[in-house]
Amino acid sequence: MDISALKLAIQQHMSDGLVTIVGSGLSCAEGIPGMDALATHLCSAMPSLVTGPVLDEWANVSPNIIACGLEDGLTKIAPSTDLEEAIRAEVGRVVSEAEAAIIREVFAGTKILRFTRLLPHLLRPTGGIQVVTTNYDRLLEVASEEACLGVDVMFNGVYAARLNEREARLSFCREVQLHKGTSRFFYADRVVISKPHGSLDWYERNGEPVRHCGHLQNVSRLIIPPGQNKYRNGYSSPFDVHRERGNKEIDRASRFLIIGYGFNDVHLETHLTDRIRKGTPTLILARTLSDNAKKVVSANSNVIALESSVVSGAAATRVYSQGSTDIFTGLSLWDLEQLVTEVFEP
Repeated sequence: MDISALKLAIQQHMSDGLVTIVGSGLSCAEGIPGMDALATHLCSAMPSLVTGPVLDEWANVSPNIIACGLEDGLTKIAPSTDLEEAIRAEVGRVVSEAEAAIIREVFAGTKILRFTRLLPHLLRPTGGIQVVTTNYDRLLEVASEEACLGVDVMFNGVYAARLNEREARLSFCREVQLHKGTSRFFYADRVVISKPHGSLDWYERNGEPVRHCGHLQNVSRLIIPPGQNKYRNGYSSPFDVHRERGNKEIDRASRFLIIGYGFNDVHLETHLTDRIRKGTPTLILARTLSDNAKKVVSANSNVIALESSVVSGAAATRVYSQGSTDIFTGLSLWDLEQLVTEVFEP
Protein backbone atom coordinates (compact mmCIF):
# COMPACT_ATOMS: atom_id res chain seq x y z
CA MET A 1 0.00 0.00 0.00
CA ASP A 2 1.41 3.40 -0.96
CA ILE A 3 0.77 6.57 1.04
CA SER A 4 -1.94 7.84 -1.32
CA ALA A 5 -3.87 4.59 -1.03
CA LEU A 6 -3.52 4.67 2.75
CA LYS A 7 -4.84 8.23 3.02
CA LEU A 8 -7.76 7.42 0.73
CA ALA A 9 -8.60 4.32 2.80
CA ILE A 10 -8.61 6.42 5.98
CA GLN A 11 -10.82 9.10 4.42
CA GLN A 12 -13.30 6.53 3.16
CA HIS A 13 -13.35 4.83 6.54
CA MET A 14 -14.87 7.90 8.26
CA SER A 15 -18.33 7.22 6.86
CA ASP A 16 -21.75 5.91 7.86
CA GLY A 17 -22.10 3.72 10.93
CA LEU A 18 -18.77 4.66 12.51
CA VAL A 19 -18.34 3.94 16.21
CA THR A 20 -15.19 5.27 17.86
CA ILE A 21 -13.52 3.40 20.71
CA VAL A 22 -11.16 5.55 22.79
CA GLY A 23 -8.64 4.16 25.27
CA SER A 24 -6.09 5.69 27.58
CA GLY A 25 -3.61 6.26 24.75
CA LEU A 26 -5.49 9.32 23.50
CA SER A 27 -5.67 10.87 26.96
CA CYS A 28 -1.98 10.12 27.54
CA ALA A 29 -1.14 11.95 24.32
CA GLU A 30 -2.85 15.03 25.77
CA GLY A 31 -1.05 14.78 29.12
CA ILE A 32 -3.16 12.52 31.36
CA PRO A 33 -0.95 10.03 33.28
CA GLY A 34 -1.20 6.48 31.99
CA MET A 35 -1.05 3.18 33.85
CA ASP A 36 2.74 3.20 34.27
CA ALA A 37 2.74 6.73 35.69
CA LEU A 38 -0.19 5.94 37.99
CA ALA A 39 1.55 2.78 39.21
CA THR A 40 4.72 4.72 40.03
CA HIS A 41 2.74 7.39 41.84
CA LEU A 42 0.67 4.93 43.88
CA CYS A 43 3.73 2.98 44.98
CA SER A 44 5.25 6.23 46.21
CA ALA A 45 2.17 7.86 47.73
CA MET A 46 -0.01 5.10 49.17
CA PRO A 47 2.13 4.32 52.27
CA SER A 48 1.39 7.84 53.53
CA LEU A 49 -2.32 7.68 52.63
CA VAL A 50 -3.39 4.49 54.41
CA THR A 51 -2.83 3.06 57.85
CA GLY A 52 -3.30 -0.11 59.88
CA PRO A 53 -4.56 -3.24 58.10
CA VAL A 54 -4.96 -1.35 54.82
CA LEU A 55 -1.28 -0.35 54.93
CA ASP A 56 -0.36 -3.98 55.60
CA GLU A 57 -2.51 -5.06 52.68
CA TRP A 58 -0.85 -2.48 50.44
CA ALA A 59 2.56 -3.83 51.44
CA ASN A 60 1.46 -7.21 50.03
CA VAL A 61 -0.06 -5.74 46.87
CA SER A 62 2.58 -3.20 45.84
CA PRO A 63 5.31 -5.73 44.90
CA ASN A 64 2.93 -7.16 42.29
CA ILE A 65 2.34 -3.68 40.87
CA ILE A 66 6.08 -3.03 40.68
CA ALA A 67 6.67 -6.37 38.98
CA CYS A 68 3.63 -6.58 36.69
CA GLY A 69 2.22 -3.07 36.29
CA LEU A 70 -0.90 -1.53 37.79
CA GLU A 71 -3.56 -3.50 35.92
CA ASP A 72 -1.97 -6.93 36.18
CA GLY A 73 -0.61 -6.29 39.66
CA LEU A 74 -4.04 -5.52 41.10
CA THR A 75 -5.49 -8.50 39.26
CA LYS A 76 -3.33 -10.99 41.15
CA ILE A 77 -4.83 -10.10 44.55
CA ALA A 78 -8.34 -8.69 44.90
CA PRO A 79 -8.06 -5.56 47.08
CA SER A 80 -10.34 -5.08 50.07
CA THR A 81 -13.11 -2.49 49.92
CA ASP A 82 -11.03 -0.04 51.97
CA LEU A 83 -7.92 -0.40 49.82
CA GLU A 84 -9.92 -0.20 46.62
CA GLU A 85 -11.55 3.03 47.83
CA ALA A 86 -8.14 4.50 48.70
CA ILE A 87 -6.84 3.61 45.24
CA ARG A 88 -9.98 5.03 43.60
CA ALA A 89 -9.67 8.29 45.51
CA GLU A 90 -5.98 8.81 44.72
CA VAL A 91 -6.26 7.82 41.06
CA GLY A 92 -9.23 10.17 40.72
CA ARG A 93 -7.31 13.01 42.35
CA VAL A 94 -4.21 12.59 40.18
CA VAL A 95 -6.16 12.27 36.92
CA SER A 96 -8.38 15.21 37.88
CA GLU A 97 -5.40 17.49 38.52
CA ALA A 98 -3.83 16.58 35.18
CA GLU A 99 -7.16 17.08 33.43
CA ALA A 100 -7.61 20.52 34.98
CA ALA A 101 -4.19 21.65 33.73
CA ILE A 102 -5.06 20.52 30.20
CA ILE A 103 -8.45 22.23 30.24
CA ARG A 104 -6.82 25.46 31.41
CA GLU A 105 -4.63 25.33 28.29
CA VAL A 106 -7.66 24.72 26.10
CA PHE A 107 -9.56 27.63 27.61
CA ALA A 108 -6.50 29.87 27.32
CA GLY A 109 -6.36 29.13 23.60
CA THR A 110 -2.91 27.54 23.76
CA LYS A 111 -4.07 23.98 23.09
CA ILE A 112 -6.52 22.29 20.73
CA LEU A 113 -7.44 18.74 21.71
CA ARG A 114 -6.86 16.07 19.10
CA PHE A 115 -10.46 14.90 19.20
CA THR A 116 -11.67 18.45 18.57
CA ARG A 117 -9.70 18.48 15.34
CA LEU A 118 -11.11 15.12 14.25
CA LEU A 119 -14.80 15.83 14.85
CA PRO A 120 -15.38 18.18 11.87
CA HIS A 121 -14.35 15.33 9.58
CA LEU A 122 -16.89 12.82 10.94
CA LEU A 123 -20.45 12.43 9.71
CA ARG A 124 -23.12 13.64 12.13
CA PRO A 125 -25.91 11.05 12.19
CA THR A 126 -29.31 11.81 13.69
CA GLY A 127 -28.53 9.62 16.69
CA GLY A 128 -25.28 11.41 17.37
CA ILE A 129 -21.60 10.55 16.88
CA GLN A 130 -21.12 7.39 18.92
CA VAL A 131 -18.07 7.10 21.16
CA VAL A 132 -17.23 4.44 23.75
CA THR A 133 -14.37 5.15 26.12
CA THR A 134 -12.75 3.39 29.07
CA ASN A 135 -11.26 6.71 30.27
CA TYR A 136 -12.32 8.53 33.44
CA ASP A 137 -11.30 12.00 32.28
CA ARG A 138 -13.60 14.40 30.46
CA LEU A 139 -11.36 15.46 27.63
CA LEU A 140 -13.71 13.93 25.07
CA GLU A 141 -16.56 15.97 26.50
CA VAL A 142 -14.48 19.16 26.39
CA ALA A 143 -13.23 18.35 22.90
CA SER A 144 -16.78 17.86 21.66
CA GLU A 145 -18.05 21.14 23.05
CA GLU A 146 -14.99 22.92 21.68
CA ALA A 147 -16.12 21.60 18.29
CA CYS A 148 -19.54 23.22 18.93
CA LEU A 149 -21.29 19.89 19.47
CA GLY A 150 -23.54 18.80 22.31
CA VAL A 151 -22.52 15.96 24.64
CA ASP A 152 -24.85 13.18 25.79
CA VAL A 153 -23.55 11.15 28.74
CA MET A 154 -27.03 9.99 29.86
CA PHE A 155 -27.22 12.37 32.81
CA ASN A 156 -29.82 15.13 32.73
CA GLY A 157 -29.16 18.34 34.63
CA VAL A 158 -26.30 20.70 35.39
CA TYR A 159 -25.34 20.83 39.09
CA ALA A 160 -26.95 17.63 40.34
CA ALA A 161 -27.61 15.70 37.13
CA ARG A 162 -29.50 12.43 37.37
CA LEU A 163 -28.94 9.30 35.32
CA ASN A 164 -31.82 9.17 32.85
CA GLU A 165 -31.07 8.12 29.29
CA ARG A 166 -34.43 9.21 27.86
CA GLU A 167 -34.44 12.65 29.46
CA ALA A 168 -30.83 13.24 28.45
CA ARG A 169 -31.59 12.32 24.84
CA LEU A 170 -34.73 14.45 24.68
CA SER A 171 -32.83 17.44 26.05
CA PHE A 172 -31.19 17.65 22.61
CA CYS A 173 -34.51 17.74 20.74
CA ARG A 174 -34.84 21.08 18.95
CA GLU A 175 -38.04 20.66 16.93
CA VAL A 176 -40.97 18.32 16.40
CA GLN A 177 -42.85 18.29 13.10
CA LEU A 178 -46.07 16.49 12.26
CA HIS A 179 -46.19 14.86 8.84
CA LYS A 180 -49.14 12.72 7.78
CA GLY A 181 -49.97 11.94 11.38
CA THR A 182 -46.39 11.02 12.27
CA SER A 183 -44.15 13.03 14.57
CA ARG A 184 -40.61 13.72 13.41
CA PHE A 185 -38.05 14.73 16.01
CA PHE A 186 -35.06 16.88 15.07
CA TYR A 187 -32.03 16.77 17.36
CA ALA A 188 -29.01 19.00 17.81
CA ASP A 189 -25.70 17.65 16.54
CA ARG A 190 -24.04 15.86 19.43
CA VAL A 191 -21.51 13.30 20.56
CA VAL A 192 -22.95 10.37 22.51
CA ILE A 193 -20.33 9.12 24.97
CA SER A 194 -20.60 5.79 26.78
CA LYS A 195 -18.22 5.44 29.75
CA PRO A 196 -18.41 1.89 31.20
CA HIS A 197 -15.60 2.58 33.69
CA GLY A 198 -17.11 5.77 35.04
CA SER A 199 -16.18 9.43 34.95
CA LEU A 200 -14.48 11.98 37.19
CA ASP A 201 -17.73 13.92 37.50
CA TRP A 202 -19.84 10.97 38.64
CA TYR A 203 -20.38 10.70 42.39
CA GLU A 204 -22.42 8.53 44.71
CA ARG A 205 -25.08 10.41 46.67
CA ASN A 206 -27.50 8.59 48.96
CA GLY A 207 -26.80 5.39 47.09
CA GLU A 208 -27.58 6.90 43.69
CA PRO A 209 -25.30 8.18 40.91
CA VAL A 210 -25.17 11.94 40.39
CA ARG A 211 -23.14 13.99 37.93
CA HIS A 212 -21.52 17.20 39.13
CA CYS A 213 -18.85 18.93 37.06
CA GLY A 214 -17.18 20.55 40.06
CA HIS A 215 -14.89 18.85 42.56
CA LEU A 216 -16.55 17.43 45.67
CA GLN A 217 -14.49 16.76 48.79
CA ASN A 218 -14.91 13.50 50.71
CA VAL A 219 -17.48 12.11 48.28
CA SER A 220 -16.79 8.82 46.52
CA ARG A 221 -16.22 9.15 42.78
CA LEU A 222 -17.90 6.58 40.61
CA ILE A 223 -14.90 5.24 38.71
CA ILE A 224 -13.79 1.63 38.45
CA PRO A 225 -10.11 1.30 39.40
CA PRO A 226 -7.96 -1.35 37.73
CA GLY A 227 -7.83 -4.75 39.34
CA GLN A 228 -9.52 -8.05 39.99
CA ASN A 229 -12.80 -6.43 41.05
CA LYS A 230 -13.19 -4.43 37.82
CA TYR A 231 -15.44 -6.96 36.09
CA ARG A 232 -17.74 -7.30 39.11
CA ASN A 233 -17.96 -3.54 39.68
CA GLY A 234 -18.97 -2.98 36.07
CA TYR A 235 -22.35 -4.59 36.74
CA SER A 236 -23.57 -1.90 39.12
CA SER A 237 -25.18 1.44 38.21
CA PRO A 238 -24.31 3.65 36.36
CA PHE A 239 -21.54 1.52 34.84
CA ASP A 240 -23.95 -1.17 33.65
CA VAL A 241 -26.16 1.33 31.82
CA HIS A 242 -23.18 2.83 30.00
CA ARG A 243 -21.71 -0.60 29.26
CA GLU A 244 -24.98 -1.79 27.77
CA ARG A 245 -25.37 1.31 25.59
CA GLY A 246 -21.75 1.08 24.43
CA ASN A 247 -22.10 -2.59 23.56
CA LYS A 248 -25.38 -1.90 21.75
CA GLU A 249 -23.65 0.67 19.55
CA ILE A 250 -20.74 -1.71 18.97
CA ASP A 251 -23.16 -4.45 17.92
CA ARG A 252 -24.78 -2.28 15.25
CA ALA A 253 -21.70 -0.42 14.04
CA SER A 254 -20.76 -0.55 10.36
CA ARG A 255 -17.11 0.27 11.09
CA PHE A 256 -14.78 1.06 13.99
CA LEU A 257 -12.19 3.72 14.66
CA ILE A 258 -10.10 2.59 17.63
CA ILE A 259 -7.76 5.15 19.22
CA GLY A 260 -5.23 4.32 21.91
CA TYR A 261 -7.10 1.22 23.10
CA GLY A 262 -5.26 -1.97 24.03
CA PHE A 263 -8.07 -4.58 23.76
CA ASN A 264 -7.63 -5.43 27.44
CA ASP A 265 -11.10 -4.69 28.78
CA VAL A 266 -13.49 -7.51 29.64
CA HIS A 267 -16.52 -5.22 29.52
CA LEU A 268 -16.07 -4.50 25.79
CA GLU A 269 -14.09 -7.40 24.35
CA THR A 270 -16.91 -9.91 24.04
CA HIS A 271 -18.77 -7.57 21.68
CA LEU A 272 -15.94 -5.65 20.03
CA THR A 273 -13.62 -8.49 19.04
CA ASP A 274 -16.59 -10.57 17.92
CA ARG A 275 -17.74 -7.82 15.54
CA ILE A 276 -14.21 -7.36 14.19
CA ARG A 277 -13.89 -11.10 13.73
CA LYS A 278 -17.12 -11.06 11.72
CA GLY A 279 -15.63 -8.59 9.25
CA THR A 280 -16.48 -5.09 10.47
CA PRO A 281 -13.94 -2.70 8.88
CA THR A 282 -11.62 -1.40 11.59
CA LEU A 283 -8.95 1.30 11.78
CA ILE A 284 -6.63 1.19 14.82
CA LEU A 285 -4.34 4.04 15.89
CA ALA A 286 -1.79 3.44 18.67
CA ARG A 287 1.63 4.60 19.73
CA THR A 288 2.44 0.95 20.41
CA LEU A 289 0.05 -1.89 19.67
CA SER A 290 -0.56 -4.06 22.73
CA ASP A 291 -0.09 -7.82 22.47
CA ASN A 292 -3.87 -8.27 22.33
CA ALA A 293 -4.17 -5.63 19.62
CA LYS A 294 -1.50 -7.40 17.58
CA LYS A 295 -3.50 -10.61 17.80
CA VAL A 296 -6.58 -8.82 16.49
CA VAL A 297 -4.58 -7.29 13.64
CA SER A 298 -2.92 -10.54 12.59
CA ALA A 299 -6.14 -12.54 12.69
CA ASN A 300 -8.39 -10.17 10.72
CA SER A 301 -7.81 -8.91 7.19
CA ASN A 302 -10.50 -6.23 7.66
CA VAL A 303 -8.23 -4.33 10.08
CA ILE A 304 -5.80 -1.53 9.23
CA ALA A 305 -3.51 -0.65 12.13
CA LEU A 306 -1.03 2.21 12.49
CA GLU A 307 1.64 2.42 15.17
CA SER A 308 4.79 4.39 15.86
CA SER A 309 8.12 3.38 14.38
CA VAL A 310 11.60 4.85 13.99
CA VAL A 311 13.78 4.60 10.89
CA SER A 312 17.36 5.85 11.06
CA GLY A 313 16.46 8.00 14.03
CA ALA A 314 13.50 9.60 12.27
CA ALA A 315 9.83 9.25 13.19
CA ALA A 316 7.87 6.83 11.06
CA THR A 317 4.55 5.00 10.92
CA ARG A 318 4.26 1.23 10.65
CA VAL A 319 1.07 0.16 8.86
CA TYR A 320 -0.45 -3.32 9.04
CA SER A 321 -2.99 -4.16 6.36
CA GLN A 322 -4.21 -7.46 4.91
CA GLY A 323 -1.22 -9.42 6.15
CA SER A 324 1.41 -6.99 4.90
CA THR A 325 3.47 -4.35 6.70
CA ASP A 326 4.57 -1.00 5.31
CA ILE A 327 6.64 1.74 6.91
CA PHE A 328 6.27 5.40 6.00
CA THR A 329 9.14 7.57 7.17
CA GLY A 330 8.74 11.18 8.20
CA LEU A 331 5.10 10.65 9.19
CA SER A 332 3.41 9.97 12.53
CA LEU A 333 -0.02 9.04 11.22
CA TRP A 334 -0.65 6.87 14.30
CA ASP A 335 -0.98 10.15 16.23
CA LEU A 336 -4.51 11.47 15.74
CA GLU A 337 -3.27 15.06 15.53
CA GLN A 338 -0.89 14.36 12.66
CA LEU A 339 -3.35 12.03 10.97
CA VAL A 340 -5.93 14.85 10.79
CA THR A 341 -3.27 17.26 9.49
CA GLU A 342 -1.95 14.90 6.82
CA VAL A 343 -5.17 13.17 5.73
CA PHE A 344 -7.96 15.70 6.22
CA GLU A 345 -6.22 19.09 6.22
CA PRO A 346 -3.46 18.77 3.59
